[in-house]
Amino acid sequence: MSDIDVKPGQRESATFDRNTIHEIQRAATTGIYDIRGFGAKRKLPNFDDLLFLGASMSRYPLEGYREKCATDVTLGDRFASKPLHLQTPITIAGMSFGALSANAKEALGRGASEVGTSTTTGDGGMTPEERDQSRHLVYQYLPSRYGMNPDDLRKADAIEVVLGQGAKPGGGGMLLGQKITERVAGMRTLPVGIDQRSACRHPDWTGPDDLAIKIEELREITDWEKPIYIKIGASRTYYDVKLAVKAGADVIVLDGMQGGTAATQEVFIEHVGIPTLAAIPQAVQALQEMDMHRKVQLIVSGGIRNGADVAKAMALGADAVAIGTAALVALGCNDPKWDADYRKLGTAAGFYDDYHEGRDPAGISTQDPALSSRLDPVAAGHRLANYLRVLTMEAQTLARACGKSHLQHLEPEDLVALNVEAAAMARVPLAGTGWIPGQGTY
Repeated sequence: MSDIDVKPGQRESATFDRNTIHEIQRAATTGIYDIRGFGAKRKLPNFDDLLFLGASMSRYPLEGYREKCATDVTLGDRFASKPLHLQTPITIAGMSFGALSANAKEALGRGASEVGTSTTTGDGGMTPEERDQSRHLVYQYLPSRYGMNPDDLRKADAIEVVLGQGAKPGGGGMLLGQKITERVAGMRTLPVGIDQRSACRHPDWTGPDDLAIKIEELREITDWEKPIYIKIGASRTYYDVKLAVKAGADVIVLDGMQGGTAATQEVFIEHVGIPTLAAIPQAVQALQEMDMHRKVQLIVSGGIRNGADVAKAMALGADAVAIGTAALVALGCNDPKWDADYRKLGTAAGFYDDYHEGRDPAGISTQDPALSSRLDPVAAGHRLANYLRVLTMEAQTLARACGKSHLQHLEPEDLVALNVEAAAMARVPLAGTGWIPGQGTY
C-alpha cells in the first residue's frame, strides 16, 4: 500500500480498502483471476495464540544441561515392514521439481539428511539429485500422476498419496509454460513450454473403498516394505481422517490452510480450508475414537515457523510436523541480498510470491539455468540443516520447561489460549481459567 496524503476526516473503507479496489480494477482490466504462490496472508488464529504452562511448583522442569529430551520418531509401523526412523520430528513437505529447481530439490535432500529426517518429492517425479542426497525420501503419488514411475516407487522410503493440499483443498495446482523445460516436460510426459494444471481428483478411485484397493496395490508393488501416507487438506478433517485410516493408511499428513503452494488462484488460498490450529484436534479426536492415535502417526503442516510451533503442534497430538515455505526461506528464498533483483520484478525481498513466473532471483522456484545456478545446493542444504537443528532445540527447550523427557510427551494440558477463538479451535482452556469454549464453564 503506497503512502499518500490523507486529508483530516478521510477514512478508508474496511470493506473496500485500497487493496480490494486495486483487485477489482485489475480483474476488470484483464478479465482473469489472480494466481500466486505462498500461503494465506489473511490473519488467522494460529500457534502464536497458544502459550505453554511451564513447570515450577506443581510440575517439575528438566535441566537442559544434564537431562535428556528425546526427539526421535518412528513413522509408518502400522503395516510397513520398513518404517521410517527419524532423529527429529520435523520433516520436509512435498515440493515438486518443476515448481522448484533441481538445485533446490537437491538442497532439500542434503539438509534433511544432515539432521536425520525425511524430505518429499512433490508432483513431477523423483530427480536423481534428490534421491542421491536424501537418506529418507517420501515419494508423492498425486492425482496428476506426473512422473509416476513404479521403479521410483520402489526406490522411495515411503509413499504419500496426496488427496488434498492445505492451500487449495478441492483444487489443483498450476505450472506455467515458462517453467516446463525439456527436462521437466520429459519427466511429466508433457509438451515443452505449454501451461499445465495438476488435477484435483485421482482418476483411479471415487471413494475410500477404491482407495483401499489402490493402497493395497501400492503395498504389493513395494513388497509391503514402504509406509503409505495419505495427505489431506484441512477441511472436513474429522471424517477425512477416519476414512483414511479405514482405507489402510500408516500415516496421515494433515495440511492446514496456512500451507503454501507454488501457484494457484488467490481466491482458493484465502477462502478455502480451515486453519491448522482448528484441524489438529479434529484429527486427533478421530484417531482416538478409532483407538489409532499414535498407532497411525499424524504429521501436521501449514504455517510451521519455529520450535514453538513444532512443540505446540505436538502438544495438541501430532507425532511430527512438515515444513515447506519455511524450508525455502532457509534455503535463501526472499533473501535481502537479491533485493535489487526482486525490485526489478515489482516486489521486494520478504514480499516475493510469484513462484509461478519462474523468475526467482534466489534460484529456487525457477527453471532458468542462469538463475538456478545462483543456488549452491551444498551451502543451501547446510543452511536448512542449521535451521532444522534450531527448531529441534527450541522444541526441546519448551518440552523440558514442561517437565517432559520426550517431545511426544507434550500434551494439551501443557497449553492455554490467549483468546476465545484459539481456545475453541485448539480445545484448550482460555488462559487464567479452566474454560474451554463449548465444553462448559469454570
